[in-house]
Amino acid sequence: MTQAPRGPLAGVRILDLSRVLAGPYCTTLLWELGAEVLKIEQPPHGDDMRAFPPFQNGESVFFASVNRGKRSLALNLKEEGDRRVFEALLDHADVLLENFRPGAMQKLGYDYDAIKDRYPALIYASISGFGQTGPYRDLPAYDLIVQALGGMISINGEEGGKGVRLGVSLGDLAAGVFAALAIAAALYERRGSGKGRSIDIAMLDVQTMLLESALVRQLASGETQRPTGSRHPVITPFDVFEAKDGRIAIAAANDHLFDALCDCIGRPAWKSDARYENIFARYANHAALKSDLEAALAARSVAEWVETLRAAGVPVAPIHDMAEVVKDPQLIARNMFVEVDDAEMGKLKMAGSAFKISGYEDSATRPPAPNLDEARRDVLAELGLPEEEKRARVKQDEKPHLW
Repeated sequence: MTQAPRGPLAGVRILDLSRVLAGPYCTTLLWELGAEVLKIEQPPHGDDMRAFPPFQNGESVFFASVNRGKRSLALNLKEEGDRRVFEALLDHADVLLENFRPGAMQKLGYDYDAIKDRYPALIYASISGFGQTGPYRDLPAYDLIVQALGGMISINGEEGGKGVRLGVSLGDLAAGVFAALAIAAALYERRGSGKGRSIDIAMLDVQTMLLESALVRQLASGETQRPTGSRHPVITPFDVFEAKDGRIAIAAANDHLFDALCDCIGRPAWKSDARYENIFARYANHAALKSDLEAALAARSVAEWVETLRAAGVPVAPIHDMAEVVKDPQLIARNMFVEVDDAEMGKLKMAGSAFKISGYEDSATRPPAPNLDEARRDVLAELGLPEEEKRARVKQDEKPHLW
């Protein structure tokens, strides 16, 4: 029986040479949109992320979360036999994704310029720290390095304090999202042109595009943003405040919402107070307003304020930790936690898909991530390669132990 397509990219075949996070996250997004992903891993250990905690029954749950649904084939692209396999795969691929340091694919003879004439319809996507050009091109990069150079650390942290790294690997994740968007756009263009493209995604470039207001103000007025805690740098009140029994997030981003907030907390006089009467005055007096707001909020609990403010249409939320996030009824209703039945690890829970597209089922389950090289027999059979190419490349008990 023919399987129903999972998404609008059904039939798109992706060769994924990437490892760790930015590239695998990109191809997970594309898989969620319906593409088929064959993960090409380096023998004998495969993707470094296979050794990243947490573990369940000796296997990495972290790896499983960003490689679900893919197939795995271990190839050493320095060996002639494996190069023949790889080139046979390129004959059938729509997209090649790699996130090696610039120059690595050229040394293997598989950079875009070397293969574009043989595979003219191939979309060739590269993710790296600094891109394929520029003075930083050859420097090594991780998320921390990109957040440091890209200014993200300098604007994140408690007000008046030193900057800190964001609590997620935004440099990797955002680069993966931008790469997926560029690949989807190139696939769309190819429907008419029949031609592939080279896509060059730099983590540092992406961080720059994410700086929004901080970069705008620097370029427009020379104002250099410093850490502002949870407070928005130009909108007030848009912050986290102390209530009677904990912290609460309130975002009154315009005069109408501020007026509603004043009525809810029993401070209607603030609406005509010269210090707070418009968005510019509130910004100029943000410290005084925060102090006054926390004095008013101290009268009731977070839960009481959330109920009152939501009823008045004021954007408000309690501060959830991860244990509360995974129990959130909105996320549960939106199928944002899916189940994976893995042969080695058993039942797993992981993030679902934010893509909700009409006509495609948003399943409550996902296939597991592949064991290293487990698709070898099937892939080589599909390619019609001779039997001698079907040699075992990886022993399954050869697992990395980096932690």
